[in-house]
Amino acid sequence: MASTTDAPDGVDPGRRAALATASVVGGAGAVAAAVPFVASFTPSERAKAAGAPVEVDLSSIAPGTMKTVEWRGKPVWILHRTPEMIEAVKRTSERVADPQSRRTAFPTPPYARNELRSIKPEFLIAIGICSHLGCSPVGPFAAGANATLGDDMGFLCPCHGSTFDLAGRVFKNKPAPDNLEVPPHKYLSDKLVLVGEDGKA
Repeated sequence: MASTTDAPDGVDPGRRAALATASVVGGAGAVAAAVPFVASFTPSERAKAAGAPVEVDLSSIAPGTMKTVEWRGKPVWILHRTPEMIEAVKRTSERVADPQSRRTAFPTPPYARNELRSIKPEFLIAIGICSHLGCSPVGPFAAGANATLGDDMGFLCPCHGSTFDLAGRVFKNKPAPDNLEVPPHKYLSDKLVLVGEDGKA
C-alpha cells in the first residue's frame, strides 16, 4: 500500500494542496479588505496631512463668530469681526506689547503687520496656539465676559494667563513673548480664502 507521506518533505500531497488553496484565498481576502481602506485615503487627504493649503468658505462664518480649521496639524482661527470688534482692537493698541507685529519669534507676513493684523479688516486669521508654551487660548470673549480680560474683548490662555486682543496681539506684561502667529493666506475671492499659501496676497 502506498504511504500518504511519499512526498519528499513528508507532507501529504492532498494536505499540501489544501494549505496552498487556503493561503491563496486568505491572501485574496486580505487584499480585498485593504482596497477600500487605501482608496479612502485619497491624495487630497494625504496632501492635507502634509500641510497642503486649505480653502475656507467665508460665507459660512457669521459676523461675530469664529470658525476653526486645521492646517499642518494646527488650529487656525478665522474670526469674522463686527464693526464693534474692530473698534475694540483700535482701543487696545496702546496696551499691547507689539502693536505693529515687529517681533520675530513668530514672524508676521508683511500684509498683516498692521493694527488689525489682517488683509481684510473684518477677518482675523491666526493660529490658535499661545506663543508662550503652546497651550490653546479660549475665546473670543465679549467685553466684561471674562474677569482676566476685564472690559477688553479678546482671548485668554488659561494655562498661564496670557491675554490677546481680537487681532491676536498679546497684552503687555504677560507670559506670552509674542502675538499669535498669522499663517500665510490669500483671498481667492470675496468669499473664499486659502490658508497656507499667500503668493501675491
